[in-house]
This record gives sequence, C-alpha cells and structure tokens, in this order.
Amino acid sequence: MASTAVTRVLKTLNPTILRVLNSQSRYLNSFATAGQPEPDSPSSSFTFSSSETAPTLISNKDDNIYIKNPQKTGSSVTMPISFMTGSIVGGRFYKKVTTREADDGNGWNVMLDYRTLKTPSKRPLNCPTLALAKAIAAEWEFQQIDGIRPFTMPLMKLTCTALERVPLTRHKIIEYLMKKFHHDLVFCRAPGDSDLTSNVLDRQVEKLDPLLNWVESEFGFKPIVYSSFFGGKQEEGLVDAIENLLKKTDDCELAAIDAIAASAHSLVIALGIFRGRLDIEQAIELIRLEEDLQVERWGLVEGGHDVDIADLRVQVSAATVFLGLSRKH
Repeated sequence: MASTAVTRVLKTLNPTILRVLNSQSRYLNSFATAGQPEPDSPSSSFTFSSSETAPTLISNKDDNIYIKNPQKTGSSVTMPISFMTGSIVGGRFYKKVTTREADDGNGWNVMLDYRTLKTPSKRPLNCPTLALAKAIAAEWEFQQIDGIRPFTMPLMKLTCTALERVPLTRHKIIEYLMKKFHHDLVFCRAPGDSDLTSNVLDRQVEKLDPLLNWVESEFGFKPIVYSSFFGGKQEEGLVDAIENLLKKTDDCELAAIDAIAASAHSLVIALGIFRGRLDIEQAIELIRLEEDLQVERWGLVEGGHDVDIADLRVQVSAATVFLGLSRKH
C-alpha cells in the first residue's frame, strides 16, 4: 500500500525517476517476503505428518506413521539428519508399541498404537524377521514422554538403511569397501626398529596375525602386511574373493558389514564378525589395539577415550545384533 500511495503522488514526476522508484519498491517487497520465516516450520527433519505440505505431529488423514524424508523430492532416500545426531524430536505421541505380520505377508511391521511405522520414503518398514521387528519395537517403547531420541534407535537406523539405501547404492557401497580394503587396519604394522613402536608391533603380531591366518585359510590367499605410511596392495586373488563374497550378501548383511567396517576402519574385522570368527569384544580389542597401548602408557583422558570406547561399542554391537536378528535361519 505504501508503494502504491507514493506512486500516486509522484505521477507528475519525471518518468525515468518513477521507473527507478517502482523497481526499488518491487525489490524491497520481494526482499521482505523472502526474509520472513516460514510459520510453524519443523525444527527437525525427523517429523510425523500426513503429507509433504502440511507437517503435523499426528496425521489426521492417514492411519500410518512415517519418518519424513528431509529432502522435499519424493525420489530421495536420505536418512533423516536427526538419526545421525543427538537431537530430541517432538514428544511421545503413542501409548502402545506392537508388531504384526505385514499386509502383503512380506515381513513384519512395527505398530505405534494403530499406525504402521514407515520408512523415509513412506513405505512400510517391513522387517525381514519377527525378532528384528520386536527389537525395533523395544527401541520405540524405550522412548520417553518428553521426546523421541532417534540416536537411541540404532536398529531402526540400520533397518532403514538396508531397506532404502543399500538396494539403490549396492554397487557403490561394495566399490567403496574394496577401495579401502588395501589400507585395512589389520594389514598395517608399526615399524620394529624403534623403541617407541616395538611394543606396538609385538602386540599386533600377537593379536592380528591369527586373524590374518584365518583370512588365508578362508579365502586361499595370504594377506600382505606393510609398515609404509602410504599403505600397500593386496593380491588380486584375495581382492576378487572378498568382492565376490560381498556381492553374494543380502541387503541386511551388506548394511551390517558396511556399518562395522566404517566403525572399525577394517573390512577384515567386519567379515570376521560376519563369518563368526570374531565376537563383539574381540573385534573391539583389535580395533582399539594401538590406542589402548597409548592409554596404558599415558593414561585415559576422561571425556575423550571413554566416550570413544562407548561410541565404538554401541556402533559395533548394534550392527552385530542387527546382523543376527535379520537372518531368517
């Protein structure tokens, strides 16, 4: 209205001046509109809604609940950011958590009251086994009244990854794992010609060599160890054998192997858990071998080492438990 009034008063002015004023007015109006925050915008990407355009905590039009994808494009399967952070989302809006067989008979669903839990792409969260569905239901049952804590639901995250991300990016996941394979943690050796690292080498030989011997017996090729900062290169036969194994895994198995390898910086340790050669405690001991030696020598830093140990234990344990619960036999 202000710009219209000014235009009416200045009708008799020079047309060039009037055009400049109008253009500036339009610019200011558009700038003001763009700068206004969107009303009632959700504070987190982890939301519950009945549509993309009208996010609400509980759907009024749909009897299903789904985890809203943070991307606005329907084709994206990006995990909600809040699954990766320590954020607390909304409040607990459900009373009862149950499981039931999927409508199509393909798996098991988790029910929050009468609503079916869905994936980020709005498909029913069809767990391959009842055991996994009950474990995810337990994660939701654990949630407190004051808010949903996605970071306390690692099995939920892994299941969504297996259902949404792995089928679309299987080739890239395997390619990335094989790219890092040559620099695997278990292939690296500390130099033995220094007093500072000789005890590390002794511990590596004691703890890691049995695992390397297992790799040789399992795949028929002896791994190559190295002490170079730039890493080494494994035999082509071993690389092909590992890659063929990964290609034969199902989506849940590959999701678990990828998660463990990311936490351990070692595909070999992940495969050791996958094949039953290592348990959780043995894997964590190997992953932290060098750092634990430093702790023994210099002491533990509270708020640093202890937090890292706890986080590693959660990541490896969750993926290992997921691997076991997702198997149908």
